[in-house]
Amino acid sequence: MAHALNLDIAAPIAPTAGAAPVHEVVLVVDNMHCGNCMRTVEQALERLPHVESARVNLSAKRVSIRTRGAASAIEPFIVTLADKGFQAKPLVEAAAQRTGMFDANLLRRLGVAGFAAANIMLMSVAVWSGHAGDMPASLQTLFHWLSALIAVPAIAYAGTPFFASARQALAAGRLNMDVPISLGVLLATAMSLFQTVRGSEQVYFDAAVTLLFFLLAGRGLDQAMRARAASAAENLLGRRASTATAKFADGSIRPVDVSAIVPGMRLVVAAGDELPVDGRLVAGGASLDEGIITGESKPRQVGVSDIVHAGTIALSGPFEIEAIAVADNSLLREIARLMQTAEQARGRYVRLADRAARLYAPMVHILGAATFIWWLLAGAGWEAALTSAIAVLIITCPCALALAVPAVQVVATSRLFRNGIVLKTADALERLAEIDTVVLDKTGTLTLGRPELLETAAITDADLACAAGLAVQSRHPYAKAIVGAAQRRDVKSRVPEDVIEHAGAGLEGHSGGDAVRLGSAMFCDAVDRDTDRAPLWFRCGNQPAVALPMTDQLRSDASATIRALQANGYAIEILSGDNAQEVSTAARTTGIAQWLAAQRPEQKIARIDALQSAGHRVLMVGDGLNDAPALSAGHASLSPSTATDISQMAADAVFQGERLAPIVTSLAIAKMARRRSLQNFAIALGYNVLFVPLAMAGHVTPLIAAVAMSASSIAVTLNALRMSIKTQEVPS
Repeated sequence: MAHALNLDIAAPIAPTAGAAPVHEVVLVVDNMHCGNCMRTVEQALERLPHVESARVNLSAKRVSIRTRGAASAIEPFIVTLADKGFQAKPLVEAAAQRTGMFDANLLRRLGVAGFAAANIMLMSVAVWSGHAGDMPASLQTLFHWLSALIAVPAIAYAGTPFFASARQALAAGRLNMDVPISLGVLLATAMSLFQTVRGSEQVYFDAAVTLLFFLLAGRGLDQAMRARAASAAENLLGRRASTATAKFADGSIRPVDVSAIVPGMRLVVAAGDELPVDGRLVAGGASLDEGIITGESKPRQVGVSDIVHAGTIALSGPFEIEAIAVADNSLLREIARLMQTAEQARGRYVRLADRAARLYAPMVHILGAATFIWWLLAGAGWEAALTSAIAVLIITCPCALALAVPAVQVVATSRLFRNGIVLKTADALERLAEIDTVVLDKTGTLTLGRPELLETAAITDADLACAAGLAVQSRHPYAKAIVGAAQRRDVKSRVPEDVIEHAGAGLEGHSGGDAVRLGSAMFCDAVDRDTDRAPLWFRCGNQPAVALPMTDQLRSDASATIRALQANGYAIEILSGDNAQEVSTAARTTGIAQWLAAQRPEQKIARIDALQSAGHRVLMVGDGLNDAPALSAGHASLSPSTATDISQMAADAVFQGERLAPIVTSLAIAKMARRRSLQNFAIALGYNVLFVPLAMAGHVTPLIAAVAMSASSIAVTLNALRMSIKTQEVPS
């Protein structure tokens, strides 16, 4: 059976006593184009009262705002951004999916620029051809004026996106990438008009219009590439059903909007339908495709009382479910929230790119002014000096640098999700890429975590009833096995009083005046007995401890996954709280040479600390309450979706399903993401190192500068998209 994240874990962290609740608002800001825009938006919002953080996803053109206290109105955020020249609007999730096509308005402007450039080029060819010397000066002037009549309105219309963005930025007292672009286009146009009035042969209307054509084409392609790399969370939300079929108390069945569904409402689901909300199956049975949540293609059979989740697809039906949450509190929505956090987070590489873009932005104008002054002093004339300065203004755009890492982060997060892995922390990808040692828990990690009690005559009904009463207080797999055994034997649980769970040891309470314990052999004072006989023991008062032997099946791909990790050079260890016999059997079966059994939480931490002190970077993979401290101690951490709440909270990522292969997939994608990030840094920096000096030296025209600038942004996005190509990362 495929498992999903626990609902109580995927939800936002509840505030501690006395702490104000945290709320999240997501806005779409369409006119963000560069790293400077991103920084300005975040800083403006973070200055507002009650705003804890603001994180921009430049690829998705969104900003996620976290506030503490009463739920904040959206209007103050929109007004604040408007004061900075940004047009923000609330995210409409139903329209969240992108088409990957050019914006229609952008396409019209591109067509006007292309048409004008072609016509102006025809006249320019006539003037610049070998017959130009025979052409009367009056005819040349006429062609120049005709070119101006075509170029000026075309530039005014086609350049509006750049001019409007630059005007808004300057009005708000800031700079963005459209300021130097607009300055370059307007200077080229003004210089050409001046030369036309003077009757000079040197005009640049064709260059100015063609420049805009390539800038618009580059921006359109960049839009399409970013849409291809769109947020996995965005695509996930787009999968949600918008309507459902409700069954009312009078027996009538009517369609309702998903937003109108409340807990307790009955819904009818037909074969082929997508489940609109999380619910509990109350009538019928079904086969569900849960691939959207677990990443697995194998359908899950569900029956009455089973929990089902929004976004999954009914492969058979009809059946009825009872809603247990509103649409915004569904598992699908909570996974999307986690993914948005990971996509918009600031890892080390992202912070490095942000700092570089911040330092680089003012240098654009300094370099442009320096180029103009240098060529004037060199005696090249103001036309040549201004042309070189225009080329520098256009080519020195930090957009590729600002996109270098975020584009990779979004694509990597999306690909991990397709493999059933949900990232939860900011720099998890970077830390996963540095791992050289993998430490695994046994129960629930190497195994399926669904142990069963081996029935023996030594376990009396009375002992089983009291042990089950203790076990029902815990979510540990062994505890669930005890409860299940009591149900199969039809023994009614006797719940003790004052039950306390001791991490890594067991449960303790009082029943009929006697202290009762359920846990490890040492915890139950069975140290003088054959403690390797069972991972779990029960003791009542002064009675001898009773062994509770268990059996638990290894995950189907455990051995293959361990071999894949070893083949990739990772050192593997098992750190388990279980007895030595069970751990040694699991280690021998999977081919792991290094293992330690009967480990308490502090011993697990000590071993991880020792490994890291020796220079190793440890990935801890565990699922139990006693694994939570070790998960926090590791350089990076993973938990299966069946893990206890506290373990999922401590982990950097959670993987779905019954296979162990996501461990290898996580490490492979993380390393790939690091390579792509470094490659993108090299592309962005290499572009500037190559073209900026050439532009300053006068070897790059404004037209070539526009092509190069657009190409650099597209190149880093395409390089990130290479990660979305499916490869065989783990053995089947």
